[in-house]
Amino acid sequence: MEKNTPIRIESIAMVHKIRGVAPPAHPLISIFEAGVIEGAKDITAVLDFYMISLKRNCNNLSYGQQKYDFDDGVMGFAGPNQILRGQEHEPGYNPKGWMLLVHPDLLWGTSLAKKIKKYEFFGYAVNEALFLSEREEAIINGIVDNIKYECNANIDNFSQDIIVSHLETLLNYAERFYQRQFITRKVTNSRILDRMVEVLDDYFNREQLSLKGLPTVQYLADNLNVSPKYLSSMLKQLTGLTAQQHIHEKLIEKAKEQLSTTDLSVSEIAFELGFEHSQSFSKLFKTKTKQSPSEFRASFN
Repeated sequence: MEKNTPIRIESIAMVHKIRGVAPPAHPLISIFEAGVIEGAKDITAVLDFYMISLKRNCNNLSYGQQKYDFDDGVMGFAGPNQILRGQEHEPGYNPKGWMLLVHPDLLWGTSLAKKIKKYEFFGYAVNEALFLSEREEAIINGIVDNIKYECNANIDNFSQDIIVSHLETLLNYAERFYQRQFITRKVTNSRILDRMVEVLDDYFNREQLSLKGLPTVQYLADNLNVSPKYLSSMLKQLTGLTAQQHIHEKLIEKAKEQLSTTDLSVSEIAFELGFEHSQSFSKLFKTKTKQSPSEFRASFN
């Protein structure tokens, strides 16, 4: 196998084997201590399950465009079919903590099976980890201890429901703490917001919409060095609008400018703004402004 060719890890037992630890007590869920894997920087893997981790002593972890030194816990999340790449760490890197692996089959027949897809942090990048306070870390560790107890106990008719219940509580707390993080790290996030406005202004002012169409959320995320899901979550918390909605707001602003200051027809404006069909432009404009483009233009005459 070539270096960095993704390997698919289909079972939790396979992870235990790679890490050199004892086989899991439960085939569909496992918790074990975090640590350094030798040669991890050369590994690229695709998991068939969910991975949640909490680590300490992770100096120099990146967050946005900055690096932070900290001793409190840091949580990371990954979902099935995501590509994970090993990282090269500085000498002395020795994280403490745990990793929790959950196979989707454990959730089969439970309400969490569908609900788990709403937790967007499973799509966040490594540098968008969740930074925990000492109190928050204690809450998370308490829940994980309960899961660990159930995993090591004799499996009975109640095991799955109890484990899944604890897991859902864990995810709900993670959701709460992420919302808190968007607020407490407002300076960094405001810089990302300011930079996004610049990226949008530059894109629209280059007048290449007719050739390239509207910018995508992926385009914005790539230019801001964050993941699309994190960008939308952050913007929703800061502004009440998702990244896609910000793109549409900018589009409407540009459309209003064209309608009020030029003699271009609605079809010509739609084309310049990257729409193949003027009807699509008119429909979006009316949805956002409660007026058709022609009605908006008439209000200036």
